[in-house]
Amino acid sequence: MAVADDVLASFNAADPATQWRRFEQLLWFDEGLGIWLDVSRMDMGPAQLQELRPRLTRAFEAMAALEAGAIANPDEQRQVGHYWLRNPELAPDPQAGLHIQQEIQRIEQFGAAICAGSLTNAAAVPFTDVLWIGIGGSGLGPLLITRALQDPGRGLPFHFFDNVDPDGFSRTLAGLAGRLTTTLVVVVSKSGGTPEPYLGMRQARQAVEAEGGSWSAQAVAVTMLGSKLDATAAAEGWLARFDMFDWVGGRSSVTSAVGLLPGVLVGADMGGFLAGAAAMDVCTRAPSLESNPAALLAAAWYAAGEGSGRRDMVVLPYRDRLELFSRYLQQLVMESLGKKLDRAGQVVHQGLAVYGNKGSTDQHAYVQQLRDGVDNFFASFIEVLEDPAEIAPIDGEVPADFLSGFLQGTRSALMEGGRQSLSITLRRLDATSLGALIALFERAVGLYAELVNVNAYDQPGVEAGKKAAAGILELQAKLELLLADGVARSLEELRQSLALDSPEPLFWILRHLCANARGYQANGQWGQPSSLLFSRG
Repeated sequence: MAVADDVLASFNAADPATQWRRFEQLLWFDEGLGIWLDVSRMDMGPAQLQELRPRLTRAFEAMAALEAGAIANPDEQRQVGHYWLRNPELAPDPQAGLHIQQEIQRIEQFGAAICAGSLTNAAAVPFTDVLWIGIGGSGLGPLLITRALQDPGRGLPFHFFDNVDPDGFSRTLAGLAGRLTTTLVVVVSKSGGTPEPYLGMRQARQAVEAEGGSWSAQAVAVTMLGSKLDATAAAEGWLARFDMFDWVGGRSSVTSAVGLLPGVLVGADMGGFLAGAAAMDVCTRAPSLESNPAALLAAAWYAAGEGSGRRDMVVLPYRDRLELFSRYLQQLVMESLGKKLDRAGQVVHQGLAVYGNKGSTDQHAYVQQLRDGVDNFFASFIEVLEDPAEIAPIDGEVPADFLSGFLQGTRSALMEGGRQSLSITLRRLDATSLGALIALFERAVGLYAELVNVNAYDQPGVEAGKKAAAGILELQAKLELLLADGVARSLEELRQSLALDSPEPLFWILRHLCANARGYQANGQWGQPSSLLFSRG
């Protein structure tokens, strides 16, 4: 399609006929996938698109190079190959393509055997539950897959360690009490050395063995071949090991074992999931703005935020199954685009903030501010047309009609207030359409990153946070060693002994230690930290 300049300039047109013409010309649809994308209510004008077209041409070329195997993460000298996962023939190395196919087959066979009860624990008892241990994309992707695709009575119930919160550990393990010997435990860590899954694994192992389970007969590793975790799993004879390829980042790992394994364990059609992602990849390789839905998304984001993320993206899926989609997008979008430096090393502080909640919950939450408050956002509505047949009308009232009415009403109210929004409509929500939806946003993120000249595939800020956390833990070890003699010391004395610039991190560490039965005491006023004397005894 070709969009006329007068249509592009008519975002605020009061004439319904002009609005309709804009809607028709800025509506993308794919019959095979059953997906519509409407960006007509985003303020993209002729001047903006004129500026973007040459940039988009370069972005298309960069994405083609990425798929062909170019080094996309220069900090780690890594390729980025998540597109190969749903089309192994694209892999520049034929052996890698073959390995992908083999892993998919192994995952499908493993899931079928677990769900059928033919693959059991050490006591020949079928598995009843899954405990999934993963952080970041290794937790968010599986959470999204299981919540969106699991039907009642199908597959195994899922439980998650996706944090190092001891209360979370306690509650999850309490919920599995009496079934830990029949719980399949999946540990996900690409490098095998990430602290969060390691700590979760230690807690899970102790609980399983305390209940009489056999860890090696119940544990599964998803990690890079040859990693520390892989070596441990191989040496101990874990039930299974699946490869988390070196060239797949956590935030784009959902079409790897990270997403496929939970999918098959809940009985979802993960072949359809991969097919949907692959079909959307084809659509998003189109070399023109108007025919490429990911390019339309990226252009709309760019226009709304003036190329610098000045507006946040509010994600509003109008289905409970997609409640976690905004959380999933937070990592995909914000970790990819939130960068201090551009590719030339210039300080740019780029990013695109994402938040959201499901509709129609938002009719009673923050839509009031979206409509009448600060104009610092654009909304992304996600609609599903097909309704479950088992929910029949009562006295002529169809719940799904109310849900659709709330979506359309909110969209209209935002437009009346001059607020921007885009809409994605799925004919139905199934594994295929979910795969396509994820692939659409993956490509849009890649294209947008090229438009603003940042690297979407590194994460120096995340690494900085990990290093800072490691430094705090090292400081705590030194502090505990210092206080082991039982002598009471002030924060200032401790600061001097440990050669710190400020006592503040010591206060944080000691406040936590003293709040628990760890043997530490504080005398003085907590509201006046300098008055406190700390000791261990």
